[in-house]
Amino acid sequence: MTDPRPVRIGLQLQPQHADYAEIRRTVAAAEEAGADVVFNWDHFFPLYGEPDGKHFECWTMLGAWAEATSRVEIGALVTCNSYRNPELLADMARTVDHISDGRLILGIGSGWFRRDYDEYGYEFGTAGGRLNDLGAALPRIRSRWEKLNPAPTRDIPVLIGGGGEKKTLRYTAEHATIWHGFGDAETVAHKCSVLDGHCRDIGRDPAEIERSSAAEGSPDEAGPALYDAGVRLFTVGQDGAGGYDLARLKDWIAWRDDRNR
Repeated sequence: MTDPRPVRIGLQLQPQHADYAEIRRTVAAAEEAGADVVFNWDHFFPLYGEPDGKHFECWTMLGAWAEATSRVEIGALVTCNSYRNPELLADMARTVDHISDGRLILGIGSGWFRRDYDEYGYEFGTAGGRLNDLGAALPRIRSRWEKLNPAPTRDIPVLIGGGGEKKTLRYTAEHATIWHGFGDAETVAHKCSVLDGHCRDIGRDPAEIERSSAAEGSPDEAGPALYDAGVRLFTVGQDGAGGYDLARLKDWIAWRDDRNR
């Protein structure tokens, strides 16, 4: 599939090992630099580095980012479905959608970080059970959006993260507008092919789903192969340990601008 969409560049601003004031300054700097999307993540503890280091909650932060920015889209890469009732999550997303004047992306996945579950009192269960719960939650979220007053400002984009071929990619075909995958270009290309097959099975045009991936390394080395695999949203990860440095993000933005000419 050849995707005519322009390249977009995201920043995953990991809310760990930093004070909130620094996080807020970095969000503003990423917007000023020209990023298209700024994501955080939905965890309660750092994923690497000092395990009990500084960390902030996802969705209260997104509400603040909605006020602190004016152009970039914002969202979680990704929200853990297990941590909130689907109707509540739908309402939270609708509210941030309004605060941001229609700039929210609802990124969502099934969850995996056991410490979050254990310390915050959620049932960890099995990977298959968490995926089943995600599959049940997605139509409930859309159903709640249809009932809320006021309604969302737009058809809120749903991003599903993960590469499971039997469930996650099928849910993506059924419910999402963006798929976020992991791995090298060959892996991403294979997953895109599986996703295309699920789309065909349900009668959906695969071109309706934007393909997204982490942007590792330099754009000149990693960008072309991922682009050829179908990726159009490239997201740079940025940890707060030692201070946020947006140099690599700016390199990817320059590559985007050259690619989109």
